[in-house]
Parts: sequence; structure tokens; C-alpha cells
Amino acid sequence: MNDLQPAGLDYATLDFERATRCGFPEVVFGEGKTVPWTLGVVQRLHDAEQTAFVTRVNAEQAAALRLAYPAGVHDVLARTFVLRAGDIGISLGDVLVVTAGTGDLPVAHEAKVTAEVMGANATLIVDVGVAGLHRIIKQVPRLRRADVIIVVAGMDGALPSVVGGLVDCPVVAVPTSIGYGAAFGGVAALLTMLNSCAAGVAVVNIDAGFKAGELAARIIRRLHPR
Repeated sequence: MNDLQPAGLDYATLDFERATRCGFPEVVFGEGKTVPWTLGVVQRLHDAEQTAFVTRVNAEQAAALRLAYPAGVHDVLARTFVLRAGDIGISLGDVLVVTAGTGDLPVAHEAKVTAEVMGANATLIVDVGVAGLHRIIKQVPRLRRADVIIVVAGMDGALPSVVGGLVDCPVVAVPTSIGYGAAFGGVAALLTMLNSCAAGVAVVNIDAGFKAGELAARIIRRLHPR
């Protein structure tokens, strides 16, 4: 194949060499795509014997994908659909996804599913935000066993700073749009995380669970080469 092989579609040009360069095939962002567009891109990836991973799928897209590809897996909470090519293989490393509140779970599940699809072991700890600091303190032994920690928080966005001060592994902070008016749709949490005084905390975009999961998986692949 060429480095950038046209998919033969009039609405998309697929990058079939992404897996060689970046370790995982091109991922399909479902938001804004029609059902036929989504199905067409997934079919081209499937024909090329590459895993088709779709994020931010809506109900209509999910129904069509499940019907067309019964072997695929739709995660309702994460809003993802994955149609694997070949064996899953061995999952590596230890990615820990931590949420400040229950409202952060959709973004956290997107991060978790992404890390898993890309070959990492991922587990979830939920609802341990700073309003009850004892909850995260109880998890310190588990936190310190992780290779990478993804911390998902809205409201004041303070949890990544707390976690970052307790561990020696990379912490990926994900601000969510959860919160009342002055949270500004996640901007307040984003700014808090960007201004964290804890070392080792990196920040992705608001509600960007996928970005956090992929970053964590890349770290795992470097730590645990196959």
C-alpha cells in the first residue's frame, strides 16, 4: 500500500499506514458523520484487515453498526464501537482510570475502552473526588502500582493534582464538562489542571477520554514492548 492510500470514498481518505507509524490503525470519530459515511469507513478498514474503532457514536450509528457487524462490540456508556481484525492478543501494563464523580463516567469509559482496544490492561476506580478526600487516600496502594493513571474530573478539577502528588507514574488529566455555571463547560477544570502544582501531570482537552486512553496506551507500549 502507499503511505496514504485513497479509500475510494468521496467523503474520506483513509490512512492505512497509521498502524505502522503510530502503533494503531486510524480511529474513526463518529460525531458529525452520517450513518452511510460511518459504515463506509468501517467497511474499508475491515476490508484492509485493520481494526475499526469508532468513537462518539450516536444511537443511530450504533444500531446500524451492530446490524452490519454482529461481531463488533458497542459500549453504550463510552459511545464506542470496535470491530477487531484478528486476535485480540495479550493486554499489557496497568492503566488506572480514576473519576472524581459518577457524572464523569462516560468520559472515563471512553478512556478505558480506548486503552484496552489499543492493547493495555485498564481498570476503573470511581467517585473518589476531593469532596471526600479519604476516598482517594484509601486507594493510594492501588495508585502506586499503576504504570499510568488517567484522572477524569469536572467541577473544580482538583483531583489530578492530589493524585499527582501521591505517585511516581505519569498522570493524564481529563477535564470534563460536568459542573454548574461557573464551570464554563469544563473550562474551569481545564485551567485548574493546566495550573497544577503537582509534577508529572499532563492535560488533554475537555471530555477527551479518547486522547487520554491513546496516550496511556502509547506509554504502555513503550514500557512493555511486545
